[in-house]
Amino acid sequence: MDKLASIGLFNTNNVYKNLSVPRLIEEALKRGEGHLTETGALNVYTGKYTGRSPNDKFIVDEPSIHDKIWWGNNKPIEKEHFENLLRQLTAYLQNRNIFIFDGFAGADPKYRLPIRVINEFAYQNLFCRQLFIVPSQDELLNHKPGFTVICAPGFKADPETDKVNSEAFIIISFEKKLVIIGGSQYAGEIKKSVFSVMNYLMPEAGVLSMHCSANVGEDGSTALFFGLSGTGKTTLSADPHRYLIGDDEHGWTEEGIFNFEGGCYAKCINLTREKEPQIYDAIKFGSVLENVIIDESTRVPDYDSDKVTENTRAAYPVEFIPGAVIPGVGGHPKTVVFLTADAFGVLPPIAKLSKEQAMYYFISGYTSKLAGTERGITEPQATFSSCFGAPFLPLSPMVYAQLLGEKIEKHNSNVFLVNTGWTGGAYGVGRRMNLEYTRAMIKAALDGDLDSVEYEQDPIFGLKIPKTCPDVPSEILNPRNTWKDKAAYDKTAKKLSESFAENIVKFSDIADEVAAAGPANGKKQPKEAKSAI
Repeated sequence: MDKLASIGLFNTNNVYKNLSVPRLIEEALKRGEGHLTETGALNVYTGKYTGRSPNDKFIVDEPSIHDKIWWGNNKPIEKEHFENLLRQLTAYLQNRNIFIFDGFAGADPKYRLPIRVINEFAYQNLFCRQLFIVPSQDELLNHKPGFTVICAPGFKADPETDKVNSEAFIIISFEKKLVIIGGSQYAGEIKKSVFSVMNYLMPEAGVLSMHCSANVGEDGSTALFFGLSGTGKTTLSADPHRYLIGDDEHGWTEEGIFNFEGGCYAKCINLTREKEPQIYDAIKFGSVLENVIIDESTRVPDYDSDKVTENTRAAYPVEFIPGAVIPGVGGHPKTVVFLTADAFGVLPPIAKLSKEQAMYYFISGYTSKLAGTERGITEPQATFSSCFGAPFLPLSPMVYAQLLGEKIEKHNSNVFLVNTGWTGGAYGVGRRMNLEYTRAMIKAALDGDLDSVEYEQDPIFGLKIPKTCPDVPSEILNPRNTWKDKAAYDKTAKKLSESFAENIVKFSDIADEVAAAGPANGKKQPKEAKSAI
């Protein structure tokens, strides 16, 4: 097989290259990899690993990239240990059937990355075909992989001899342009490893790579939505009056934005047609479900069940969403929205950010964990994930933040921080922000209705809070006004601002003017007090 020998793959059995969706489903069923649901989706169980395994992800420490990588966020592995694992992995694949998908990451032809994914499992190859961009027949003729991913979950590492942390591993070699994955059957590792590669390559081309969703209005105005899990990113970017460009990963170029993917990878725990009709109806023949409990006789999925995991997933091509933008490209964003679910109840439901504030809150990537969500959490906890996607950043967050600042300034983009969390008190005292009010605030931001209203400045966080917003009670716009106990609000707000301060000292390369844009108690500390990245 062409070029397989160059990466050490010899003596494979049957090689299934670029099979159609029906053929891949047939092969998956024939091999007992999964079952069809009543709507024709393929449901699989991924075994021990039902989510990403960040402790098992490594970057090969190679001379050409050593000084570029944010090692405070990424685990290095020596080249010799990578090479040894690669030899074992390719030996494991001898005399086995393999599936190959050739495609692209990136809807913009100018910046797209040709990729090849080699799979042990047919359903994972189907996942890749639905999640990445499928070439035309003409494009396939000239397809030359710029990066290759080899995924063989059946091969397990020996942590002691292989110098990894468990039987599972996800290792990126930028010099070899190769990703190897073993031990974990969770398909999201393939998607996120390619995203990590794009996060390394795109900034070098002057492109801001982003973990966000994007949509476009009927007037052609583009919007970006950033947010960690639980902030409402998927819900709020799905708007019947706007058209989906992509739900997870994008690039921002000199020409506009583009989707990295050709599909969506949606959480489906507690999924209903009433709440999320677009996602619900997209789960049909060609879609892949992961770890959803289905009835043995009727094959009806039970989306409410977390028996296997709460991280149940559905993978489907973006064209399964009505009105999706194909190809996934759009103009420069008119509006950028940072979503946070503040369980402390002290951030405003919407605030307009300056360029420096946008960079600060982008670097911070704040949301909060709720009491009861994880063992040992008895009260809300501040959570920070740089650029709203820290696990996938090979480079310093300042690289991405600087690009963001340059682009919003050049294209005059409005940036808003939207709190979908609590109002009237912290979690346990206050209540969750009314979804309809949040939708109204975002609509006002997108429509330009907040461009000319009067603002007031929050004294602790320095945020500009609108005094009025269409279809939203004015009394809820300033969070302090919603608390009965004003002293308790001040104490809680100060505590959260101190959490920002503790987080921001990790970034020794943050610009003074960006650090100064943070909360009053979150200013940049003296250099000797900061840890290096």
